[in-house]
Amino acid sequence: MNTAAAASVSAPAVASARGPTRSARRAGGIRVCGLRGDALECRSLRISQAAVRRAVVARAAENGVAGSGGFDYDLVIIGAGVGGHGAALHAVEEGLKTAIIEGDIVGGTCVNRGCVPSKALLAVSGRMRELHDDHHMKSLGLQVSSPGYDRQAVADHANNLASKIRSNLTNSMKALGVDILTGFGTIVGKQKVRYGKVGFPDKEITARNIIIATGSVPFVPKGIEVDGKTVFTSDHALKLESVPDWIAIVGSGYIGLEFSDVYTALGSEVTFVEALDQLMPGFDPEIAKLAQRVLINPRKIDYHTGVFASKITPAKDGKPVLIELIDAKTKDHKETLEVDAALIATGRAPFTKGLGLENINVVTQRGFIPVDERMQVMDADGNVVPNLYCIGDANGKLMLAHAASAQGISVVEQISGRDHILNHLSIPAACFTHPEISMVGLTEPQAREKAGKEGFEISVVKTSFKANTKALAENEGDGIAKLIYRPDTGEILGVHILGLHAADLIHEASNAIALGTRVQDIKYAVHAHPTLSEVLDELFKAAKLQPREELKHKPKPSRPPPQPLLKVLTFITSLLSTQKQNRQPYFTEEPLTNLRKGSSH
Repeated sequence: MNTAAAASVSAPAVASARGPTRSARRAGGIRVCGLRGDALECRSLRISQAAVRRAVVARAAENGVAGSGGFDYDLVIIGAGVGGHGAALHAVEEGLKTAIIEGDIVGGTCVNRGCVPSKALLAVSGRMRELHDDHHMKSLGLQVSSPGYDRQAVADHANNLASKIRSNLTNSMKALGVDILTGFGTIVGKQKVRYGKVGFPDKEITARNIIIATGSVPFVPKGIEVDGKTVFTSDHALKLESVPDWIAIVGSGYIGLEFSDVYTALGSEVTFVEALDQLMPGFDPEIAKLAQRVLINPRKIDYHTGVFASKITPAKDGKPVLIELIDAKTKDHKETLEVDAALIATGRAPFTKGLGLENINVVTQRGFIPVDERMQVMDADGNVVPNLYCIGDANGKLMLAHAASAQGISVVEQISGRDHILNHLSIPAACFTHPEISMVGLTEPQAREKAGKEGFEISVVKTSFKANTKALAENEGDGIAKLIYRPDTGEILGVHILGLHAADLIHEASNAIALGTRVQDIKYAVHAHPTLSEVLDELFKAAKLQPREELKHKPKPSRPPPQPLLKVLTFITSLLSTQKQNRQPYFTEEPLTNLRKGSSH
């Protein structure tokens, strides 16, 4: 089923329920969910808090009406993580009667076992690292003696933050009238979902559209025995039930790197076990090399690369955790590590079992639900399943919480009758170590591969945090920013940052990619001084484009003239041809006179 057909099924049926809401929204000219083209319609951004409250109350009341077209709901979302939450709020904004099904607790992995509690632990590790850095403290004129920490209080900080954010998400949906249904959701047929929990009868509901947003779980390779105490995943580690003297971290991606920051700041020694030949394989190689110099080498961290942890046995009966390492290529045994604990940070796997996908002829690929660029689920025959979408980790396009939310908003745009395709290359990523790492777009090897295939050149420029006044004032000069771009067009292909608050700085670059802003435009943007944002200001200004003279002589792509001009040219050509055949003057006074009088000529 093509997109136009899908829109024709979804849009008219919800138009009546959504019509007054949309009219009111457009009259105000405000779109509050993401960057979209209609944001340009805004006449004024001055809106009173009272008006906002009235709009929220009215929207909540509208969401209480029955779903359109005889369905119980316009939209049912299976999974109440960040992706499902973002989709639900935007759906209510569009006037859709919405329900969200959650089998565990609202917030999903990010809020309860991921992004949120990990940032609480990293906030503590950052403070501890700074307080223990005598040279840094003395350079600022500060004296600190014997800094320490309370493990349980640190764990409570992480847990309390997760509880607070979870409560905020729940209350925001309830306030807008989203029905929160408890239980595990299963698709039992076209536009039908059954949900329920153990010990209670199942309930079945219908929905014009369904979004699967079930997220992911930690991936544990074969041969690894997890006991949750001495061998554990990030789910267990975030509880911080202990701080081992020596911990092995299997995997050196985002999760492993962040936990190495936490554990070393709290006094642990860390050993990385990485299957590939270099640490941080998902990062731009140049950034990874600098990160190793800043985040690995000066700390109590050693590492083994090019090896698999073929077997890990938890500690018991007074014996340590045993990790058997084999060569990643030859599979020969290399050595056995004895450590106090092991964190398995080998990535995440989609949580898609038990969804009833077999009822609609959908077959997962390595557990991921296949989707097209519009997040529409594809069946085993490669056809779009009407009115069914999948967002977030479950589709595997980009396993980030904010990517899931963006995909959810994009889907709601689709079912509201507006075609929308999310540019995943504009979605930023960040690693919240100290200092932080962030990135958006392509790495340099990826950009060079693309350039080779498509026949264009790329250029790379870099700036250092050592030249930034604010970074130097903080005594945090370690770091660089790197821009990868096309010198012929100014297109931004990728930006990578390692340095103080890199996770906050990346968004100027990600928004530029999302909006199609070129280097030659953004380099004239003004940044406050002295701020860290000037790192990017200098980066964009350092970009060198091809000389204007060279660009001027480049052949421009041929384009047909605009339609009105085309009509004029056609008319003149026809007139000239007629006058030539009759051997008369090209123009007479009569049509000129008529034109002066406003004639249709």
